[in-house]
Amino acid sequence: MKVEGQIRIPSGCAIAAVISKEGKKMSGEKIIDSMKPMHDRSNGLGGGFAGYGIYPEYKDFYALHMFFDQRATRKNCEVFLKERFEIVKSEIIPTRKIPSITDEPIIWRYFVSPLKSVLASMQLDEKEFVARTVMQINTEMHGAYVFSSGKNMGTFKAVGFPEDVGVFYKLEEYQGYSWTAHGRYPTNTPGWWGGAHPFTLLDWSIVHNGEISSYDANRRFIEMFGYKCTLQTDTEVITYIMDYLIRRQGLTLGEAASVIAAPFWSTIEDKTNREDKEKHMYLRTLFPSLLITGPFSIVFGFDGGLMALNDRLKLRSMVVGEKDDKVFIASEEAAIRTMEPDAENIWAPAGGEPVVVRVKDGAF
Repeated sequence: MKVEGQIRIPSGCAIAAVISKEGKKMSGEKIIDSMKPMHDRSNGLGGGFAGYGIYPEYKDFYALHMFFDQRATRKNCEVFLKERFEIVKSEIIPTRKIPSITDEPIIWRYFVSPLKSVLASMQLDEKEFVARTVMQINTEMHGAYVFSSGKNMGTFKAVGFPEDVGVFYKLEEYQGYSWTAHGRYPTNTPGWWGGAHPFTLLDWSIVHNGEISSYDANRRFIEMFGYKCTLQTDTEVITYIMDYLIRRQGLTLGEAASVIAAPFWSTIEDKTNREDKEKHMYLRTLFPSLLITGPFSIVFGFDGGLMALNDRLKLRSMVVGEKDDKVFIASEEAAIRTMEPDAENIWAPAGGEPVVVRVKDGAF
């Protein structure tokens, strides 16, 4: 029998990320390697990656990554897509057979552009149209799931340990300026292909270590605005909250962070800068149902950058390191050292304080 001190008890899930501020391309190999020293943070029920800048030849088109339960479902979905989009490329996502990844669905990708006639008739901009299409497929088309829908980016996820998932999807063959990764240790939700991280909508992606005790309140609020949580895990709601706050409400990354990891009222009261104080009071008052409570560390990916954020009490570990033009983020320093043995300026961000890293303008 194992006793205390003889078994490692990790605080659930592993996250990692790397970004080149110069927009230099990196293969997916390093981000796969970063998950190996954090193997015990996962239990084989979910792993995944997001890569940005990986589709330069199709950078003007939305890349829909999809799971299908059977060929007939894919055919029906294609009929639906052709009514709404020009499909410029349709193909199976390349994978390699490995013993540790089993029961895979049909994994497909489409590069699409919304039909201008449909946009005009619905009086929607492109992003809102694509977001609504994703919600409609995921809620109404049984056996079909869109698990990635951004431009020049894509997510790759499965049931398995993350280092195996990366090999399965041949991520060493992709080149991106930014990568995020997740190893899952589900505690109260099922392990299935759609429930693995990252969760995405449009260009946004989220990897998360923790548990959202405010999930029901968050979900009820966000679903009033057309979002539907269908992927059977609490993390999905963070992606939709960020889309709502940034794309639809026009908040900055810092302001969105101040909503989901809002300072305590006593902290706001102690602020000496009047403008800062009033802004935080306004955000807490306006979006009380979007405060995420419970332990969390997240990496939020977006077109041209990353944001790392802990809950305001910092109940989950997260460290940041640098080397040359690259910034590394992970649950453990060991993961950063695996990607870059000579990483410098290793530090742990404070609870509730976002770390935002952007690629310089024109770099990709």
